[in-house]
Amino acid sequence: MNGALALAAGVAACLFSATAAIPLKRLAVQWGLTDHPGGHKTHARPTPYLGGIAIALATIVPTVAAVGPGDRRLTAILLAGMAVALLGLIDDFESLTTAARLVVETVAASGVVLSGVQLTVTGGWPDGPITVMWIVVMTNSFNLLDNMDGSLGAVTAVSAAFLAGTAFLQAWPALGLLLVALAGATLGFLLHNWPPAKMFMGDTGSLFIGFVLTCSAVVLVMRQGPVTVAAGLLLPTFVATIDTGVVFISRMRAGRSPLSGGTDHVSHRLRRIGLGARLAATALGVGSGLAGALYLAMAMGWVSSSIAAVTAGGIALVVFILLQGVNVYAPVRHLKARSRIRERRR
Repeated sequence: MNGALALAAGVAACLFSATAAIPLKRLAVQWGLTDHPGGHKTHARPTPYLGGIAIALATIVPTVAAVGPGDRRLTAILLAGMAVALLGLIDDFESLTTAARLVVETVAASGVVLSGVQLTVTGGWPDGPITVMWIVVMTNSFNLLDNMDGSLGAVTAVSAAFLAGTAFLQAWPALGLLLVALAGATLGFLLHNWPPAKMFMGDTGSLFIGFVLTCSAVVLVMRQGPVTVAAGLLLPTFVATIDTGVVFISRMRAGRSPLSGGTDHVSHRLRRIGLGARLAATALGVGSGLAGALYLAMAMGWVSSSIAAVTAGGIALVVFILLQGVNVYAPVRHLKARSRIRERRR
């Protein structure tokens, strides 16, 4: 497989996603599938959310056309990813229970593990359940990261691109092409999702993205040592992992339910310290890029896995502590007052 084919797949995915989102947006409006403002949501107007269909199709179609069904691991990831996307689509139409979502995600992850995608942690049978658990947890972490215009799209485009480079370096060309297609599909959708968003990807897109990225990261660290596995799992999921950890700990400390919604994610904290929506989304993308660059450097042998793991862990700890210091549960009366002043001036 040559670079021209991968580039063509990425461009095709980008164009496919950007184009398909237009009729899907109209369809969502006709069917009333819009996300209305209110509660902990920060958008100001009803926004259609079938964009995830465009992302999933734009990723899968070019990949299947270029690679075919030859690689069983890739086929398992694609089939399971489609199942998870369908789960998200159903959830977009009518909210499912957490238990129902976890059951479907566990079955999908188990299918991928049975195809041969498995971490080497203990060297025994527990590796299978550990891999399934990691895939399910991170799939939902990426789902939770889709909490502000452009945030998950920026993180995905950058992370998938660096993972694709690593896949080609490690002689996984089919997986590399899938990741290039995912990066292209996300970039195409960002045309509709960049702040202020005209369309959301919904659970269809966020669950599909999280599942494919996590499974791909697992493939690239199979049969590696524990330090390499730790670095190889943390770096591609760096922003999502920090976001989940920050939210979980802060809600526990505040006596809130970890499973409830809220404006206490990393993106919201960046807004609290003064960043605009576009700058916050860009900051998340840059964070993913730095983590991805470190991962690629590790894959190329420029940095040892130990240094990469320690560096990633140290930066994650510092960022985690700094973000915990942002008080996201205090009322923002001063912001509301400023808004009223601006309205009066108009």
